[in-house]
Amino acid sequence: MLRIYAGNLPEDLTEKEFTDLFAQHGRVRGFQLARDIFSGRCRGFGFIEMEGHEARAAIGALNGANLRGKCLRVNEERPRGRTGGRGRR
Repeated sequence: MLRIYAGNLPEDLTEKEFTDLFAQHGRVRGFQLARDIFSGRCRGFGFIEMEGHEARAAIGALNGANLRGKCLRVNEERPRGRTGGRGRR
């Protein structure tokens, strides 16, 4: 099972559109679409879980694809290590 990062998503993207986009390339096992807590709009990124070969097919097909004028960034999730995130300094 691979977890895929999808970035530069449109603000008005729905969960159904998000999963349907990836379902064209295989079975979506799970997903998480980041939403603004106040407006409920998409924050521009999300995560999808798919089987390995299906995930690689989705990454290859969707990375750089155009969705409503936005160039999608799709790749395998990278673990957040000591340098990732907003840690203490």
